[in-house]
Amino acid sequence: MREVNSHLESWNDRSDAEVLTAAQSDPEVFAVLVHRYEDAFMRKARSILRSTEDAEEVVQDTFTRIYVYADRYQPQEGATFTSWAYAILTRLAFTRYQKLVKHRGRTLALEPETYERLPEEGSFLDTLSIQNELLVAMAKLPEQAAHVLTLQFLEGKTQEEIAQSEGSTIPAVKTRVHRAKKLLKKALQENEHTHER
Repeated sequence: MREVNSHLESWNDRSDAEVLTAAQSDPEVFAVLVHRYEDAFMRKARSILRSTEDAEEVVQDTFTRIYVYADRYQPQEGATFTSWAYAILTRLAFTRYQKLVKHRGRTLALEPETYERLPEEGSFLDTLSIQNELLVAMAKLPEQAAHVLTLQFLEGKTQEEIAQSEGSTIPAVKTRVHRAKKLLKKALQENEHTHER
């Protein structure tokens, strides 16, 4: 599990929703949620997929989607951050499971609670997981935007680490991440509209 940087420790006592909101203006704060849920997400994904490698990819994809679609999360009774996040994780894991069965001829037993956790048909999570739309959207981004998102959200590097490796400054990296996130969100939304036609 990744360590949370000392300057992020003040967020450790904040609620998930508060951290998620703050991460929209300060992406580095998102590391707090990764720290909180990475291990639990891995256990859940492995319980469905029976493969550490597949589980790791699903967990990375889950965190990326949680970040990109943070503004779609609305705290309300019966819809906590945890239930929302696990719904995304479970849908992605189930979609990957279906692909594994199709491509490898594998037969895996899904736990009953896995079916129970799947969102209702027609929810935006269905649209998100039908295709590899994240990869498609990333491919549409300018190379620099795709690169910085890959470094931060798929490779888990901090903005300080990215700045050092890229010979840049932290404010510059923060700006690049913010712009890249907006481009990615736009590309994902365009993909959704394409699928709806």
